[in-house]
Amino acid sequence: MTQTAAPPPPLQGGQLVLATIAVALATFMNVLDTSIANVAIPTISGNLGVSVDQGTWVITVFAAANAVSIPLTGWLTQRLGDIRLFVGSILLFTLASWLCGIAPNLPVLLVARVLQGAVAGPLIPMSQAILLGSYPKEKSATALALWGMTATVGPIAGPLLGGWITDSYSWSWIFYINIPVGIFAASVTWMLYRNRQGPTRRTPIDVVGLGLLVAWVGSLQIMLDKGKDLDWFSSPVIIVLAITAVITFLLFLIWELTEANPIVDLRLFTQRNFLGGTIAISVAYAVFFGNLVLLPQWMQEYLNYRSVDAGLVTAPLGIFALLLSPVVGRFLSPRNARMVATLSFLGFAGVFYMRTAYVTNIDTWHLVLPTLLQGIPMALFFVPLTSIILSGQPAGKLADAAGLSNFVRVFCGAVGTSIAGNEWNNRTVLHHVRLTEQASIGHPAFAHQIEAAQALLHLNPASAHALFDATVTAQAAMLGLNDIFYVSAGLYLLIIPLIWITRPVKGDGKGSAIVAH
Repeated sequence: MTQTAAPPPPLQGGQLVLATIAVALATFMNVLDTSIANVAIPTISGNLGVSVDQGTWVITVFAAANAVSIPLTGWLTQRLGDIRLFVGSILLFTLASWLCGIAPNLPVLLVARVLQGAVAGPLIPMSQAILLGSYPKEKSATALALWGMTATVGPIAGPLLGGWITDSYSWSWIFYINIPVGIFAASVTWMLYRNRQGPTRRTPIDVVGLGLLVAWVGSLQIMLDKGKDLDWFSSPVIIVLAITAVITFLLFLIWELTEANPIVDLRLFTQRNFLGGTIAISVAYAVFFGNLVLLPQWMQEYLNYRSVDAGLVTAPLGIFALLLSPVVGRFLSPRNARMVATLSFLGFAGVFYMRTAYVTNIDTWHLVLPTLLQGIPMALFFVPLTSIILSGQPAGKLADAAGLSNFVRVFCGAVGTSIAGNEWNNRTVLHHVRLTEQASIGHPAFAHQIEAAQALLHLNPASAHALFDATVTAQAAMLGLNDIFYVSAGLYLLIIPLIWITRPVKGDGKGSAIVAH
């Protein structure tokens, strides 16, 4: 491949350390905001006078806007330059965070979250490309491991910080905390990288492709989010959204594969490593993130946990992830990337299978133990799969490859959240019906339970029936969540073959993971 200019040399010493911290903080800030609002949704919904179902749009609109904007990274990099784009995205993200914090109602908050998600699009793929360019090639796995730590810790720290801030201060501060972080990250990044700006060139934007992308992603996301409220395909709105999503997606595929300057380079999927690695990491992330949203919600609604307590239960996920990620980056053999990723998926499957034993009166330790152990497969997750995905990509294609793979991953995370929530609701309703099939006044066991509740708790008949219904609802929700855990464990096992359709990654055994057979 012919290049007009040699890439700048790797950074060294204190500059490399400071640059890594700044780029990592920008990544952390972005990833944190994908989950920090999770435990605060009940509080935000209550303060803004909306239902919890409406409040979950705070999560999904951010993820959908983020997913739509990520594929623009390659085009924006060519037009603006990598460093200008990265720093500009950080500053706009910081501004959008402030707008989220001052939002007086849900519509304003949702608009601010859409803006926040949209400007955050380039942050993840650009942080990968910038870190890889800052380290020597033989240290590429170390760079990816450091990036993976921030990508891993963000969703973990989100519920903890979100719960603590919401209970101790105000939900607005879950957005305000981005302001000092963003200013610091942007300032340091510009100071260290402003003279390492990549070449720019004016390339036409694929307006038709962008419009089709927004149409099918937006239609599909709205359909998934509103399907439960509108009773799915019995609603004309859902039918129209489904048809729109299918048609615009097919048109998007045809257009992008025939356009000379596509907004999304779908030809990357012709590469075996990119295809297998991207699908594997995206499905795995969808399952992980969907469950990450459900767990705090279940603990708050049915176990009476405060927001901060729900966050503390999920926080141990970061212990092994933080401890093991640097080790994985240092000692991962490029040729063993597929094996390490397989071990990660087996670990995830085991953890979710452990959670299928949850009961309504579960103690905190049995909630924490699977979460603690989940940190082990998390540490083995991002580094090998990212190495596989980016293997064989020339420097000029790194931003495109990272952008497209992250687009699929983030979009799948948004879809996974919607599907997990909808399926949990469906399974809860199903189990509630089954549990109450015998709940009639004429049934001896039911009548005996109502009489016992009245006698022991001194309740009137209406209160005794209300207590029975609350008990059944909690049990049905638990059984429904166990179903989600069973399916999650099975999905991790089913996607393991995707890892093995990829080619083994070449390297020198010291961390280089950018070349494939």
